[in-house]
Amino acid sequence: MEIRQLHYFLTVADELHFGRAAERLHVVQSAVSQQLHRLERELGVRLFDRTTRTVRLTEAGQRLLPHARDVLDAATRAQTSIEELRTERSATLRLGTSSGLGARLEAILAEFTRLAPKAQVELVTATTQERIKRVRSGELDATILRGSPPEPGLELLPLWQDRLLVAVPAGHHLAQQEAIDVADLAPLPLRLASRRRNPALHDLVLRCCREAGFEPTLGPEFTNAQDTLATIGFDTPSWTVFYEPHAKQLPNPGVTFRPMRNPSPTMPTYLAVRPDPPRSELRALIEACHAPPSTPRPS
Repeated sequence: MEIRQLHYFLTVADELHFGRAAERLHVVQSAVSQQLHRLERELGVRLFDRTTRTVRLTEAGQRLLPHARDVLDAATRAQTSIEELRTERSATLRLGTSSGLGARLEAILAEFTRLAPKAQVELVTATTQERIKRVRSGELDATILRGSPPEPGLELLPLWQDRLLVAVPAGHHLAQQEAIDVADLAPLPLRLASRRRNPALHDLVLRCCREAGFEPTLGPEFTNAQDTLATIGFDTPSWTVFYEPHAKQLPNPGVTFRPMRNPSPTMPTYLAVRPDPPRSELRALIEACHAPPSTPRPS
């Protein structure tokens, strides 16, 4: 017994006319007759009494009628449930994030929620290359990227520029300056994430050091903000860098953040997307990323 056969049965039972039933079903009349013959053979009973002028339900047809309606109602509810699930999934936007976004990420998410209140955001943390790979495959809708690497097959939408701040021990004489010349950092070991973890930042910092005339002495690798800042502030003097929006959110006992100069590096940030026409949730994200920052509330 097939859903289609029950659908045809109910339509004929409503119309009591094979020609009108076929018109409602958008099929030829012979297809309706064929499916009902198959249903009758399977059940072993006649469902309709047919004459050249009339069609009416048999007793067996009358008994089948409420059950057929129940089956089709259940099938409709099942289909509706699956469609709702599909809609819920399509309304989830998957965004890869970069480190050090600070309040910028909060502002993007707040504006996205305003623009697409029914959508949800799933944030994904992974290495730069892994996030790029997932955007290409469609596993991610977009990712925030630092630096400007050439990415064939992806579109890079410019977002903003963040300057780098240097973190040095609060008790070090360099902390007394309003801005720190990069050349003055040469005696201190540099704590930096490996190139594999953060190629854009790694290359930018080393390039600044070389422009300032020295090759930095690399200390222990940057692990996380909490542990690295604690080590810089209370262990052997060293230095590292943070994006300014991130530094503004960090507690810094024992550490002072200062702008860098000679050179004064900034890092461009992009939103990487596939070049396909964006669905509505992705359009809302792009608009949220380009919205002007809100004015901070007075404390």
